[in-house]
Amino acid sequence: MATSELKNISEIRRHFHRNEDPIYFVSATNFNLLGIDEWCKNFKYICYIDCYDGRHPNVFCPSEQPHAEFQSIEEINNYLLQHKEVIDLIKRRGGKPKFVFLMFDEETERLAKELGGEVWFPKAKLRTKCDNKIETVRIGNKAGVPSVPNTLSEVKSYDHLKKICDKAGLGHDLVLQSAFGDSGHTTFFIKSEADFRRHEHEIVGEGEIKIMKRIDCRGSAIEACATKEGTIVGPLMTELVGFKELTPYRGGWCGNEIFSTAFPPKTRQRARELTFQFGEQLRKEGYRGYFELDFLIDKKTGEIWLGELNPRITGASSMTNHAAFAHADAPLFLFHLLEFSKKKFHLDVEELNARWADQSMIDSWSQMVIKHTEDSVDIVTHAPQSGIYRMLEDGRVVYDRFDYHRRAVESENEAFFLRILKPGDYRYEGADLGILVTRGRSMTNGFKLNERAKKWIHGIKQGFAARPLPSAEAGPAFADPAFKIM
Repeated sequence: MATSELKNISEIRRHFHRNEDPIYFVSATNFNLLGIDEWCKNFKYICYIDCYDGRHPNVFCPSEQPHAEFQSIEEINNYLLQHKEVIDLIKRRGGKPKFVFLMFDEETERLAKELGGEVWFPKAKLRTKCDNKIETVRIGNKAGVPSVPNTLSEVKSYDHLKKICDKAGLGHDLVLQSAFGDSGHTTFFIKSEADFRRHEHEIVGEGEIKIMKRIDCRGSAIEACATKEGTIVGPLMTELVGFKELTPYRGGWCGNEIFSTAFPPKTRQRARELTFQFGEQLRKEGYRGYFELDFLIDKKTGEIWLGELNPRITGASSMTNHAAFAHADAPLFLFHLLEFSKKKFHLDVEELNARWADQSMIDSWSQMVIKHTEDSVDIVTHAPQSGIYRMLEDGRVVYDRFDYHRRAVESENEAFFLRILKPGDYRYEGADLGILVTRGRSMTNGFKLNERAKKWIHGIKQGFAARPLPSAEAGPAFADPAFKIM
């Protein structure tokens, strides 16, 4: 392909429309980058879980091989990259393969190199460094992006914690976070010694802990991409957190909404400015490409505080990459691919960001990640298939037709369901059943689940059937694996 510089969005779109290099998204499912294959020629998904029963033309799921129980997405990806059927597919399709992942480690990088490929993300080592919640605070401070009043310290006991907080003026109603991990698993709400005792083994001896003053806030998420031309910023999304209908984890992320009036214009503008500043600082730290920030917005004052950084694509990425502005211009992830392609390009980032900030560029959608919330273990015998579902007037949810496009959802009475748990799988507390994507909102103005969302969740859960475990198997062997797959 000619090496001429790409000068505008239409040339960038054409470049990917004619892309010859095979690009693979390797992960447990294709959820995070849903739809990118339609913007980029030769883009394929290599997945562990077949959410589509073989009916998605660009999803490849190799047959199951014996393996040790997975402890992380990295292990799933490393298993996939060593699978004979995957290696055969990559060799057969030829070219110089490019790999993108949700999660990867140094072993993944080695395996990708062995396959003659490149990983189109910053090095695992740099991602891990930036992902450290303690490091995020430091990067934010350099960028002028304030975190909730906090201090960083090792914690030896509850008395020690109280002393630290008295010195820092944080009070005793606290939120503690360890350096790494998924929200809901490593975020602890501590108001009393009893609270501390409950989580003591996860706090003491875990190194430096982020100790924050607890504020009454609303969670939000915003994704961006740091490129050589500057940081491109997506829209501010609300977060669904800790709803008992969706997740057993207090403080656990369970979805997002995107709609133009989610926050007052001043808040949206401020969040965009802070995200841009943070992205520019990330570039100085040597990081480039896609990232996501969680902001905590104080309900009383409207102040915006940095919550955490995810130096990668995330569970919210399919929302960002399907918004109206993405269809009008290009999905944010395309700029990530462009940045790593070494292709020369010029972009007026300021103009692009101003356009993406426009309310008319945002249409209203929500996604809910539905987990099994009961404290039980059984084996799934029937699961609703992926596709488009309809809600009848009496509130019942019925399967309408197969599709793998979320844009096929025509009204608020329809939804796209991406099934994760299939017949034969164990259903345990915290297991992901699937993801439901609807038009419109899933929360009320008071940020509680609305009635329509509750009906959708109930309707989808009703579609699952399971049989009890043989008594010999019931027991601790099927505990929650404690890592999220998306």
